[in-house]
Amino acid sequence: MKRKSQSNRTVQLSFGSAILALLALGAISYRSMDASMESGRWVRHTHEVIENLQDFLFAMQKVETSYRKFVITDSEQSLKEYRDGILRCEQAETSIRNLTVDNPTQQGRLPTLKKLADRKIQFAEEVIGLRRTKGWEAAADSIRGEAGQRIMDEFQGVVREMQEEELRLLGLRNAAVQRRFGQTKAVLILGTVLGVLIAVAAGWSVQRENLRRELAKEALRDSEEKFRMLLDGVRDYAIFTLDPQGNVASWNAGAERIKGYRADEIIGQNFSRFYPQNDIDQGKPEEELLIAATTGRSEIEHWRVRKDGSRFWANVVITAARDSSGNLLGFSEISCNITERKETEAKYQGLLEAAPDAMVVVNQDGNIVLLNVQAEKRFGYRRDELVGQKVKNIIPEGFAERLIADGTRTAADALAQQIGTGIELKGRRKDGSEFPIEIMLSPQESSDGMVVTAAIRDITQRKTSEEHLAKTMEELQRSNEELGQFAYIASHDLQEPLRMVASYTQLLSRKYKGKLDADADEFISFAVDGARRMQGLIQDLLAYSRVGTKGRGLVDTSSEEALQQSLSNLRGAIEASGAQVTHDPLPGVLADRSQLIQLFQNLVGNAIKYQRTGIPTVHISASRNGGKKWIFSVQDNGMGIDSQYFAKIFDMFQRLHKREEFDGTGIGLAICKKIVERHGGSISVDSKLGQGSTFRFALAESEEKS
Repeated sequence: MKRKSQSNRTVQLSFGSAILALLALGAISYRSMDASMESGRWVRHTHEVIENLQDFLFAMQKVETSYRKFVITDSEQSLKEYRDGILRCEQAETSIRNLTVDNPTQQGRLPTLKKLADRKIQFAEEVIGLRRTKGWEAAADSIRGEAGQRIMDEFQGVVREMQEEELRLLGLRNAAVQRRFGQTKAVLILGTVLGVLIAVAAGWSVQRENLRRELAKEALRDSEEKFRMLLDGVRDYAIFTLDPQGNVASWNAGAERIKGYRADEIIGQNFSRFYPQNDIDQGKPEEELLIAATTGRSEIEHWRVRKDGSRFWANVVITAARDSSGNLLGFSEISCNITERKETEAKYQGLLEAAPDAMVVVNQDGNIVLLNVQAEKRFGYRRDELVGQKVKNIIPEGFAERLIADGTRTAADALAQQIGTGIELKGRRKDGSEFPIEIMLSPQESSDGMVVTAAIRDITQRKTSEEHLAKTMEELQRSNEELGQFAYIASHDLQEPLRMVASYTQLLSRKYKGKLDADADEFISFAVDGARRMQGLIQDLLAYSRVGTKGRGLVDTSSEEALQQSLSNLRGAIEASGAQVTHDPLPGVLADRSQLIQLFQNLVGNAIKYQRTGIPTVHISASRNGGKKWIFSVQDNGMGIDSQYFAKIFDMFQRLHKREEFDGTGIGLAICKKIVERHGGSISVDSKLGQGSTFRFALAESEEKS
């Protein structure tokens, strides 16, 4: 009896211990789950702050775009858009202030952000007032100043600081969610093991095991239900889990909204069905899982496919999940639809509609898919008459096939290839008449495959007689001034979205370089390089438009001091190439000093750049022409220029070499020509292939004795 009583006490003690252990397990599990939900709420809060910061930035850009538009159009609609932008700014600022009340760091930045927004709106009001009272030119001159741009740059800088702070918090809070979820799982596993040991010790192996399993299942179902409720509350992100083979294991409401599948339609199906067919054929779904399994995480932006077959551009993060032993349990994916952001960027690209050449985009079937207004004018068609038609309708057969073939070759083989140089190539108008053209090809990848963009230049004027050219010279000059004014404002507005694209691509490059696969690093480097080259092009366009602006007269200027300043600006290129730059004593001239510096800088810079072998040597000299003008010469030992291109190289966007050989925009010599003509002179080149070049230009002598 004593042994039985002792056994009963042992069983009771074990049973009581088991109950206490389970109660403790339940309490710890509940606290862990509650903490996980709290961390999840902070994650959503951080996303809301980031979205409101982006809204504030877009609203401020809307304010800037609308008042610039009012300067050009003088329309009440532009003012309405401007006032709407101000209202959106105020709403966004109020939301950010309320959302960051718990964050002293962000609250400390808000007064600066509000002050910059107020200064930008005050500046806009001043520009609008100038447009109303003094006209277009006064308002445009105010815009050209750097005050408004500095305010916008400072504003964007503060927004970026606040976004980076929120992204830092987001990383910490996401990590907290994962950590707490892992802690909850660990507690459940530990409690289960403890329960089994106690049950075995008590002699209740079978009954206790069944009870433990039922309790564990109930706890797991409760845990999963709470986590599912948390995920279903997130509707702007598709969040789901995959098994190790890539089959969908869970599905939130955000995934259903973004991708179009109900949970019962997609669970158990492979996630590769969200990829375009060509990506599936190339094995990209498996490749992204492999990257996540190997490195722990994969992040990429690419096209995704909805249930109805439509596509959207998505940001996708795939994270591998492993147990404490390192065994792969599966994956989690978080993705969001960023198509609207891409479309916003595309709207800014529409400013390229102002290109002076006809632009035609052709797909691999040889059909025209896009053209600009200049193409309509050059070929005499309405846009709807050409879209969908064969490109050979406007470009002679033989050359049309060559254009299409470039779309099927690699970009390296076809990029920047030029057709029509040194041969008679004719474009065909709707009425059947023909005119001489040159074509520049640029292939690129799109969502529908490879397409080729053809920049088609009408070179009729180059082929006409000198008499006709002289007769029409005055009307080209007037058109150039108007184009210059437009190019300044258009290029200035291009810088805002481009600066954002450049900064984020550079951030991606710095943050993820070496963390992704080689293709991702290469693609990011392409984006960084493209943004850099576009910024260079815009700067050159702005420089071109500034030549000859009103309010800047010609004064007595030391050409030798101007040359020294240009050489100081070129110091990096001179030292890197080992170039030897010499000059004779140079005279005083009647000139705009800043434009004379630009003239020397472009000519000497080209002389250093276009050199295949050996050390570049450049010599600058000046001599009288018998009158009151000085003839300046810039002589180099470079590769030289074929005589057939002597006139062409001074035109806008003219390049004699591929970008892979020499970087540049094709605007530098056009700027030189415009500067010299603005000074009442002319510029020419004398050169032979392999024997260097000599550029000559004339400037009036100084009114003081030199």
